[in-house]
Order: sequence, then C-alpha cells, then structure tokens
Amino acid sequence: MAWKFQQKSDVAKLGARNAPWHVGWRDPAGRLHRKKIGLKAMASKFMAKVEADKVAGICGDNRHTWTQFRDKFEAEILASKPAGTQGIARDAFQWFEKLCKPRRMAGITTETIDSFRSKLCRQPGKKQGSNMAPATVNKHLRQIKAALRKEHRWGYLPQVPDFEMMREPDKLVSYVTPEDFAAIYEAAEVSTMPKGLPYEPADWWRALLMFCYMTGWRISEPLALVRDDLDLLAGTAITSHHDDKGNRDDIVKLHPVAIEHLERIASFHPEVFPWYHDRRTLDDEYHRIQRAAGIKLHCREKHEHTPACHVYGFHDLRRAFATMNAKRLTADELQRLMRHKSYLTTRRYINMASRLDQAVDQLYVPAVKQA
Repeated sequence: MAWKFQQKSDVAKLGARNAPWHVGWRDPAGRLHRKKIGLKAMASKFMAKVEADKVAGICGDNRHTWTQFRDKFEAEILASKPAGTQGIARDAFQWFEKLCKPRRMAGITTETIDSFRSKLCRQPGKKQGSNMAPATVNKHLRQIKAALRKEHRWGYLPQVPDFEMMREPDKLVSYVTPEDFAAIYEAAEVSTMPKGLPYEPADWWRALLMFCYMTGWRISEPLALVRDDLDLLAGTAITSHHDDKGNRDDIVKLHPVAIEHLERIASFHPEVFPWYHDRRTLDDEYHRIQRAAGIKLHCREKHEHTPACHVYGFHDLRRAFATMNAKRLTADELQRLMRHKSYLTTRRYINMASRLDQAVDQLYVPAVKQA
C-alpha cells in the first residue's frame, strides 16, 4: 500500500484487516518518516504529539546522533571546501567531541556550548604555561556554530543554541620594521637551506623576503607559486584559488624590485621558491637568520618564553606591507593588493598604521608657565 499524504501527519493501516496502524509525517526539511504504533488510538495520540512538536519547532526525529550529523556534514559540506577550511572544522569537531562527548543532536543546548567554551579556555596553549588563546577559542566556537546552523536547516536540531564569544584582547600587532628587515636581509648570508639548487641559499632567502615584503602575500602563496603563473617580462604573477585564502584567482602586478630578486633565482624547477625540506625547517631557518641579525623582540605575553617569542613570524612580513603602505595607498588599493574579502580587515591595518597621530597633534594644549 502506497503512503498517501503531503504535509500533515497521517494515520493509516497498511496491509490486511488486522495489520498494525502506522503514523507518517514529514519533518521541517520535507523528509518522510513512518512509525509503526499498533492500536489506532495510540497512533492517533502519537500523531497529535508530532503535530504539536512541529508547531513548536521541534523536529520529528530527535534520534539523530552527532556521529550521523558529522558524517553527513563532512561528506556534503566540508568535501567542497578548501583543505585548510576542512582542517579547521575537523579540529573544532575533535575538541567538541573530546570535551562535550555529544550523542544526540537534540541534546546540544546553550548549556552544552557554555560548557564547551569554559573547558576550551582551560586547555593548554601553544606556549608552555599558557592557556588556549581567546582567538583560538572563538575560532572553534565559530566552526561549531556554523555546523549547528546547517543541522538546524536540515531539520534535525530544534533550535541553534546561543553562542557567547570570548572577548579578545586588543594587542599591539608586530610587524617587521624597515631597520629589522634590512638586518635580516643582510644576515641571510648565514643560511644553508634550501640545498641542491643552482643558486646560493642566501639568494633564495633574499628573494623570498623581498617578495613577501613587497607583495604582502601569505607565506603559503609564494611557496605554492609555479613558474607557469609567473611572467617576469610582464611583471605579473597569478595567485591560484587553491592556494589563496580568499578562494579566488587573481593577477597581481609585481614591483620591479621584487622582479629583480626573482630573476636571481631563475631555474628549471617548476616552483618559483622550491622548498623540498620539512615545513618546520623553514621556520627554524628563518629564526636562525634573525638571531644572526641580532633580532631579539620583547614578548609581552605572560607565559614561559621560548626562543620563538623573540623573533618575527612570516605573517609579520605581511603586516609590514600593510603598515608601511597604509598611508601611501587608498583603502581600496590596499584591500585589493592584500586580497581581503572584507574591508573591515583592511581597516584594522590602516588604523594600526595611523595610531591617531594627526588627532594627537591637534589636541588642545593648556597654557602653563614653564619651569
């Protein structure tokens, strides 16, 4: 016997005269559900409950588990996302499973999320003796929130819990100053990696440093740049959506100084900046060059300091590009060159560069008798 109903719940007897009664209904996502009840009175009572739950916004199938949801979410949503986005989401899922041990989706409430946030704050941070940074906590919370919103739209979660984010401290952002950049550039002479290339490691490092300082690219982008996407005669490079955080292709005009350094490392390697060593060694070599340059930054964080606390990271080169050019370029030009999706992100760099200098210069100065 075919089940015949459209939107409302229905009660029917399927089969012979003494066959049990069934209740059929559609959840908010339009999926058909059917449950064998037995007696007609019990079936009618269950049907009334289903209708009441639908009016109240409660899904008809509250047996959907977290494991079922995660498998479905990873297969239908994450599979189409960039590899970096997939890693961030899976990392958040692992923390959520470890700290909250979710079972049924209907059991995930605001209290669950508050407990998750509280437990995340007590987890060890990257630095010894520190706790997980508020920015990292918020990153995990955003991933879980996005996933639960999708689950709600699928019709398996009655309502999306409230998410209260951590307040992130407004810290001074570090960037490579022109003086420190010049020292690091000269100290590249001590580099011994990468090996096996038709030019000196110092030329490779100076080309990479100058390229990052003159383009503001994230370090993953020049390392992924291939020679087929580089035109030294036209002075352009193509960023691929596979390697760009903005998930789009773009043609970028290069400064003549960057082109001059790229010409020094011309080779038959398919990559412009070949690095056939472990990724961790790239940071180690960069730190070693900085120590040779006499770089020793002051770390304001309250944790047990390590040598990495006192040197620049690669992202500080990107911040330097933004800071040094914020007053030279228009906001639209800076946003385009840094390939920010949101203008608000670019605005933070502009504010960091200005530091309200003009406003301070115009402050009223009281007239007092000088000692």
